[in-house]
Amino acid sequence: MTALSVNVNKIAVLRNSRGGGEPDVRRAAQACLDAGAHGITVHPRPDARHIRADDVYALAELTRSRGVEFNIEGNPFAPPRAGYPGLQALCRATLPAQVTLVPDGDDQLTSDHGFDFERDGERLRPLIAELAELGCRVSLFADADRDGIERAAELGAARVELYTGPYAEAFDGGDLDTALLTFAAAARRAQAAGLGVNAGHDLSQANLGAFLRGVPNVLEVSIGHALIGEALYQGLDATVRGYLDVIAKAR
Repeated sequence: MTALSVNVNKIAVLRNSRGGGEPDVRRAAQACLDAGAHGITVHPRPDARHIRADDVYALAELTRSRGVEFNIEGNPFAPPRAGYPGLQALCRATLPAQVTLVPDGDDQLTSDHGFDFERDGERLRPLIAELAELGCRVSLFADADRDGIERAAELGAARVELYTGPYAEAFDGGDLDTALLTFAAAARRAQAAGLGVNAGHDLSQANLGAFLRGVPNVLEVSIGHALIGEALYQGLDATVRGYLDVIAKAR
């Protein structure tokens, strides 16, 4: 079954908007795991707009104690700054099961594109190797409509995460069939190269089932914004269970 990793960034956004420690990111992550989520995802950014380094350390301990996956996302090219030791340093300190490398910058509200493997490949190669030596599975954020997704395997990555923003837009706009063909073809190209396929961005209970039925052998979905938004109405426990039900029905 496709694994569900819950991204808890938005819990940190709410906490940071007021200061203090509430809502508690660790407690929210624990509630997601209690409801059956298979892992927790965070995306610490250098500007600490949501998840901070101390959250990463706390969630690493929680996921380790629960025996579930911890997935850290981030830009490997972003230099350290006050309060942010850098992605590689965070990974050395916490040894996450998976590291998802994403080419985002401070001026982006959210991740909105994958790597250009031709341009970025040789810069990525030694960073991927270092993370692999730590025992981390490395996934690279990738666009389904860009050529060269297969190169992620040659660079040493174990997986790609398909950026599903365009799929969500197509779902809302009624152009679902064309989008699914694009994503299914990208998944097959990656899998033929020996890569596992993850997916994430703007996936929701409404559009997830169609995606999993149309795109073969998706190993993991990372979902945060929609899930946390839905949880405001339904509660975290019910929302996580709702996603797990969608996943189970899509098999």
